[in-house]
Amino acid sequence: MAAELELALTSLFNEYLAGPANAVLGVFGITAENPKHVWPNWLVMELLVVALIMITVAVLRSQLSAENPGKLQHVFELIYEFIADTIAQVGVHHGERFIYYVGTIFIFILSMNLIGLVPGLDSPTNSVFVTVGLAIPTFLYYNAVGFKAHGVRYLTQFMGPVWWLWWLMIPIELISHFVRPLSLSVRLYGNMFAGEQVTGVFLNLTYVVIPIIFTLLHIFVAVVQTYVFTLLTAIYIGGATSDEH
Repeated sequence: MAAELELALTSLFNEYLAGPANAVLGVFGITAENPKHVWPNWLVMELLVVALIMITVAVLRSQLSAENPGKLQHVFELIYEFIADTIAQVGVHHGERFIYYVGTIFIFILSMNLIGLVPGLDSPTNSVFVTVGLAIPTFLYYNAVGFKAHGVRYLTQFMGPVWWLWWLMIPIELISHFVRPLSLSVRLYGNMFAGEQVTGVFLNLTYVVIPIIFTLLHIFVAVVQTYVFTLLTAIYIGGATSDEH
């Protein structure tokens, strides 16, 4: 079954890099279920996205110009302004501190969501492993900046606005916070997986009008889900760093 669903690029990884991958797993005491097919599609696609982003940034950096900015620089400047505005709109104080993390999340997720439109490639966000891998660092990040902003006093946020209800509010707040990674990961995974399946079905049925419609729908879902993940990340950061909260 793995061989039937294996992408061409994944097949190359398994053919030439299965040994190194098994060696790395062996260091952690892990044995692959199928040593000849140790590379899954989602991991290969994720690495491809990382490589493409790094190449794009390298090209952009070599062409940066204040006097005569190119089209690629304009695109990234628009993304920067969009992320800055999003962070400001949710009320994050001194939000410029968080643009790099939130912006990286935005570009990374959007790239992974859209790469599945390329024939022969899949969106890594179709895998729950990828979406969980995005949600957990976000959970750790906003709690870390909360501790950095408030110190140990950050823990008082879990007690609620009325101190004598701490015994009720602490469990509720803890559950609320620990559900956030699950919510972030399942929402992104579910929408991208469903969109990919629907697009794939209609591509197999017809090849003219309907595929175009569902391709546009897939792009729309990819952009919206990227924005939702980014917006929620900014909201969580704002809640963790807010003095009023």
